[in-house]
Amino acid sequence: MIYIDFVERHNTVASSPTLCMHCEEPLAPCAQVCPAQAILVSSDGVVQSADETRCIYCENCGYACPFGVPKFNVAGHYMQKCNLCYDRTSQGKGPMCATVCPTQAIFYGTYEEWVAVGRGKQGAKPVNTFYFGRQRLRTRNYVVMTQDDEELDLMALVDAVNFGKSSEIPQSLSTYDTEQWVDAEAAGIPQRMVPPQPWTPRDPAKQPEPAPTRGAKSP
Repeated sequence: MIYIDFVERHNTVASSPTLCMHCEEPLAPCAQVCPAQAILVSSDGVVQSADETRCIYCENCGYACPFGVPKFNVAGHYMQKCNLCYDRTSQGKGPMCATVCPTQAIFYGTYEEWVAVGRGKQGAKPVNTFYFGRQRLRTRNYVVMTQDDEELDLMALVDAVNFGKSSEIPQSLSTYDTEQWVDAEAAGIPQRMVPPQPWTPRDPAKQPEPAPTRGAKSP
């Protein structure tokens, strides 16, 4: 499945695929906040889309995802998102977004494979460490930056961006009336680890055997 976002629909027809970053550390915030355990993480670290039969449409995953990836099916009342085209990648094929991209702007492969094919010869370097304020996040997917970049600080980019014609917009309220950040480990919040086996399918709970009725004879 491929989800396309328009960059600025009122100004341009430019669009961009909404790729899930498949967060590794901390592991899949969207899955950690799901009360129905509808979002599964496979043994190879791929964060799956929500199980339609389990999703309760609480939208917690949408609030927890720092990249805004989850999309909500209003009619069906469940979440959908990029799952790295798991039906293809689990069979050794590339995801559709990378396969059909005419300029090969999306590369599917390991970091070593990316370097081996010469994609870094023009001073580019993949980065998979992001900062959202004091929150550090490491992802399975990379964003191609320059050789000078070790991580990508999203809040610093917001502060440094030049809005041009929109320079008179009000100041951001992202830090207004907020408490000091506390790491999950310091706060005692448990985090899920990558399971040794996929979390699906789930076996139904065994039903207890009915107690024998009074006076019934055993065979």
